[in-house]
Amino acid sequence: MEKVITTAHGSGGSATGELIGEIFEKEFHDEMDDAAVVDAGARVALTTDSFVVTPQIYKGGDIGRLAVCGTVNDLLMRGSRPAYLTAGFILGEGVTFSFLKRVAHSMAETAKEAGVRIVAGDTKVVEGSPGKTPEIYINTAGCGLMDGWKDASGKTVSVDVSAAKAQPGDAIIVSGTLGDHHATILGARMDIDVSTESDNAPLVDMVGKLITSGVKVHSMRDITRGGLGTVLKELAGASGKIFLIRDESIPVRPAVRDFCGIMGLDPLYMGNEGKMICIVAREDEDRALEIIRGSVYGENAQVIGHVAGAAEEKSTQAQPGDVILRTAVGGERSIDVLRGEGLPRIC
Repeated sequence: MEKVITTAHGSGGSATGELIGEIFEKEFHDEMDDAAVVDAGARVALTTDSFVVTPQIYKGGDIGRLAVCGTVNDLLMRGSRPAYLTAGFILGEGVTFSFLKRVAHSMAETAKEAGVRIVAGDTKVVEGSPGKTPEIYINTAGCGLMDGWKDASGKTVSVDVSAAKAQPGDAIIVSGTLGDHHATILGARMDIDVSTESDNAPLVDMVGKLITSGVKVHSMRDITRGGLGTVLKELAGASGKIFLIRDESIPVRPAVRDFCGIMGLDPLYMGNEGKMICIVAREDEDRALEIIRGSVYGENAQVIGHVAGAAEEKSTQAQPGDVILRTAVGGERSIDVLRGEGLPRIC
């Protein structure tokens, strides 16, 4: 039977990886990362993303804010300073001018917050479906400057971060509470008040301060579809290292934890739109945590674990690429990527 696309292929988990591996990597013959670093006379990071979230307005944000945040954060995770965005709009027949104006205004305000310019765009209109509320979809592309950061003395600062650069002993930091966006979107669809709001946010202040401080940053990744568990497993696999994580250190708001208990969800696999993992040299752990907590959107950051050293690798049965979650009572759980559907149209 011929394979077909399902909603699971948009989850950010194993099905998404299968789709990319079987089709796009083979045809395009390049790394299929969130952003690519290229030399265009100057080194720049390029990325593209599409946004189909439903509902399109929710507590704490809307599809316009989400589109800017998602693209800006992908550029940041390669160490670039986001500079320019493009925006393409696919408009369903029947979308009101007032709704589109709200979304465009939200994008403009978020771009201003992130310090980027929206410099080009496109619009297309598609036929509406009878009985269905008309929606808009947004595609963005972004350009970031790899040598765009300057320290307090005005000196240009750049970093070389990638998924493969985690080193033994490195500290693993999460920038804030998990599951806020996922719980907000699912709660809105089910008409449940989760007493939280989306975390959609541009992480420019946080990443800029880390880079210009001289902290030895080895890897960064925003925690979006697939959740923390998927991102940790991907980073461990890319670096060929064992990650050791403490369950009690993972930050989750009480309201989200209660929602997870009702819905049978695991915060490790819930989507986020304003959180990141930062892997830094062990000697910079305290300073990096202080910087992140002192940045916009980073007040709830936590060190959640570290990359195993040689002695720890010998004392565990884990293999390179494994992620081991240690519980408060001394148990261990092996963490894998998200399998199955997750929550469709979360971003």
